[in-house]
Amino acid sequence: MGVSISAPYIYVCTRMRIRKAKLLPKEEYMRMLNMSISEITRVISETEYKQEIDELGNTFKGIDLLEVALSWNLAKEYQRILEITPGTLKQFTRAYLRYWDIQNVLTILRGKSQGEKTGKIKEVLVPAGGLDKVMLDRLLAEDSMDRIIEALKGRRLYPVLAREYPAAKETGSFARMENELYKQFYAELIADASGGISGGSQFLAFIRLDIDVKNILTLFRLRADKIQEDVKEMYIAGGTITAADFAALNTIQDYREFIDQLRVKVRTGPVLELLNDLETERPVYEIASLLVRVQMEQMEKLSKRNPFSIYPILVYLEKKKYEVFNLRALARGKESKLPSETIGKYLVM
Repeated sequence: MGVSISAPYIYVCTRMRIRKAKLLPKEEYMRMLNMSISEITRVISETEYKQEIDELGNTFKGIDLLEVALSWNLAKEYQRILEITPGTLKQFTRAYLRYWDIQNVLTILRGKSQGEKTGKIKEVLVPAGGLDKVMLDRLLAEDSMDRIIEALKGRRLYPVLAREYPAAKETGSFARMENELYKQFYAELIADASGGISGGSQFLAFIRLDIDVKNILTLFRLRADKIQEDVKEMYIAGGTITAADFAALNTIQDYREFIDQLRVKVRTGPVLELLNDLETERPVYEIASLLVRVQMEQMEKLSKRNPFSIYPILVYLEKKKYEVFNLRALARGKESKLPSETIGKYLVM
């Protein structure tokens, strides 16, 4: 490779490949589509989720057991990876995991606003970012959303929360707040990756791909919702699509013209290949699944080209996240008595 790779880097990247090999294969999901929630729980209790299922089995039952076990396992796995990750890889991994702080805070705020029980909210929290279990429990214990925001004073999220919360409270919608939090998150990631630290350019390539995928998915969602107003505030900066192009693409009424113009603006090869297969309109959830699949395939390629870099870690973190997503989708679909064929369309495989 022309450069010296330290033993800790080789070790952690090798461990990620071993962990990735233990993730559930597509065939297992296809089998689970024909199972009940109790049967799904039994199957995953024989996998990497055994410890959590055993520990929680006396306290929770049914879908609650599955929800909590999945959250616990994901959080513990992410924390274990942080513990063994060396040097700058740890810095980039920790930055990536701040995503969960946004996810958790929004889950708490939405749950509280909808009158959800504290225990039910806690079941789906994943304390994998900078906000640990203690802090999340403190937020859950607050009796008002105003106090939750104030409890986060001094944290990275606070300036955006303090600025956006009054409008969110008035409208009853957290959509703009969520958008602003993610825009700040990606701006911080780009700053971290562009700081001249070794491996930063590789981390930056992942961030730009992630931003492109999210902006493209947003455009498809805006088309489905038929939103034609000024949508620049929904745009995330840092990818290959400019804010002006994003806004212009959203004004195109004809689907074929939209796809043609999107091809012109997108400079990410794998995404361009996908657009060639989207000649006819599809449901947004199907496009979301296809985009994630393309993103994961591209990250796998980057990981093979750069075997001792941030890529093997990010590939595993993302695949693990989607494994939990898939298992939750299966359980919730079964609880809602959805047909197996419908549930299968939401899975990322």
